[in-house]
Amino acid sequence: MTKNVRVRFAPSPTGPLHIGGVRTALFNYLFAKKHNGTFILRIEDTDQNRYVEGAQKYIIDALNWCNMPFDEGPNTNEKFGPYRQSERKPLYKAYAEELIASGNAYYAFDTSDELDFHRKDHEANKKTFIYNWHNRLKLSNSLSLTAEETQAKLDAGEDYVIRFKSPQDETLHLKDLIRGDIKIDTNVLDDKVLFKSDGMPTYHLANIVDDHLMEISHVIRGEEWLPSLALHYQLYQAFGWNAPEFAHLPLILKPTGKGKLSKRDGDKLGFPVFPLLWEDPKTNEVSRGYKEDGYFADAMVNFLAFLGWNPGTEQEIFNMEELIAAFDLKKVNKSGARFDPDKIKWFNHHYMQEQNNDELADIFKNSRPELADIDTSYIAMAVNLIKERATFVSDFWDLTSFFFVTPTEYDAKASKKALKEGTADLMNEVISLLNANMDFTVETLQTEIKGWITSNEISFGKVMMPLRLALVGALQGPDVFDIIYMIGKDETVKRIEKIIAIL
Repeated sequence: MTKNVRVRFAPSPTGPLHIGGVRTALFNYLFAKKHNGTFILRIEDTDQNRYVEGAQKYIIDALNWCNMPFDEGPNTNEKFGPYRQSERKPLYKAYAEELIASGNAYYAFDTSDELDFHRKDHEANKKTFIYNWHNRLKLSNSLSLTAEETQAKLDAGEDYVIRFKSPQDETLHLKDLIRGDIKIDTNVLDDKVLFKSDGMPTYHLANIVDDHLMEISHVIRGEEWLPSLALHYQLYQAFGWNAPEFAHLPLILKPTGKGKLSKRDGDKLGFPVFPLLWEDPKTNEVSRGYKEDGYFADAMVNFLAFLGWNPGTEQEIFNMEELIAAFDLKKVNKSGARFDPDKIKWFNHHYMQEQNNDELADIFKNSRPELADIDTSYIAMAVNLIKERATFVSDFWDLTSFFFVTPTEYDAKASKKALKEGTADLMNEVISLLNANMDFTVETLQTEIKGWITSNEISFGKVMMPLRLALVGALQGPDVFDIIYMIGKDETVKRIEKIIAIL
């Protein structure tokens, strides 16, 4: 790739960052790093009515948690700053007026009531009202008015918007890096508003101007922006600027595969749709986040990479460096990608196995008050024995509690299966073996107890099941001899004596 790659992730601070936005940011980040380019964060806050306090910080925190730091953005290497569109407001009016001067845009003075009348009139006749070439000369704008009439309205301070003048009877030939060649008949396009009566640009104008001024080489964004592609191409042509290359990513679909994934789907099926926990500053409603639900950032990133992209190999586990090396827009699918809550759990389980036991022990210890006085190295040993059975750190207590506290009850079904006539005598024999002066290691314990069982031709189940039940309170957990070694001789004997007492 000959030109410098510069891509931007440009969310609006209207609430928490949806998982689809994280996927868009990820694909931009991977593409930039693959080509030694620049990953830019731009906050598109032109719609001040929808601005939500704290949303910008949330976006930045989410990117950092996902290990996708931006190279340029708010308060970071502001080479083409500012990077908040609300702070760039003085720029846009001049560009809108430049389009008027070149004949590519015009002032429109139609009031909301007038436009609403036209819409309802069309609906009554089963038609759709479109403001464009076929009716613009019948409406109130600088194309239908004389120059003097237009100036008089401007001088009088009448509200106006600036609309793009969409051409008539032309065919646009557009190119998308994922979807290929696209043809658009300009007769079906409306004259979009570029500049609003409140003095702020619309998304379309601000987006194009900023992408040009920030020297964006590739626009990688969601499929929902595909209908805007024609207008954006035309704006580049109208300004006489070279357009960036475009790539529109497929939708992330509901787990059923039908329709776009929404927060409601997550609420209904019990999974987050946001990377971090979010508390709405107006309603105080709390929405779950993947971080707080116990997912590892690497697992979420690995999962999201496969929503719409496939490396073309059997490999599924990729760290960030491997994703960067393998990523190619040509391998992004056109069709939507189904969100599978079980698949991200599968990724999290895998990444669990790769985590440092001491770090997991710290997280675990801080999550359970029962562990406050327990040595972290001991907790780490317990974690090492059970983490292959865990998907989240929150699973640890159920899998390890017997390492820290004596069972107070025994699983009824397991008791019926494990406790038989003669069990008490066998357990007393095990106590005798433990009290012998043996070397108290896992290997020695295993050799001595298994050797005794074999030499006396006892069924292993008659000994091992009640022994496990005494230690754990259920017929589950890691190797019995690992448990005995971990909790020690005295605690093991105490637990065996306790179960003997109930026989």
